[in-house]
This record gives sequence, structure tokens and C-alpha cells, in this order.
Amino acid sequence: MATVRKTVTFTEQQDKWIKAQIEAGEYTNDSEYLRNLVRQDQANNAKFLSLKTKLIEGLEGGVSTKSLPEIMKEVETRMREDGRL
Repeated sequence: MATVRKTVTFTEQQDKWIKAQIEAGEYTNDSEYLRNLVRQDQANNAKFLSLKTKLIEGLEGGVSTKSLPEIMKEVETRMREDGRL
């Protein structure tokens, strides 16, 4: 994978924070720390987009004709089937 060199400016406080993470052994250098932040942001964005899609589907799906106990029973059944309950 090709890499791209970037110049990034931080405040003194931010620089101290990054250096502290490296000194604690969490990362080996500044670049590793920043790449990890980008990966975390990408993962969070993917979760957000998935949730947004599901919310839109729910809103566009209209109002359910099922009662609350029926819905709760369906959720319980699904959770038992996939091992979460």
C-alpha cells in the first residue's frame, strides 16, 4: 500500500499527549498513533452510517400493527436464537 507524507500541526498540549502515549508503550511513534486514530474514526463512521440507514428504514417502514408484547416476544426469540439471551 502506498503511503503519503503529511505535515500536521499540534498544540504543545496535544504533542505532550501523543508523546505520553508513546512513552507508555501504547504506540511506537507519532505516525502509528495518528493512523490508529484514523482507523478508529473510520470504524465509528461505518457504525454511524449503518445506524443511520437502519433508522431511515424504520422511519420509512411506517407504524407497526403489532402490540408491544408481540414485539418484545419477537425480540426475545431472536436474541435466544443468536445466543444473546
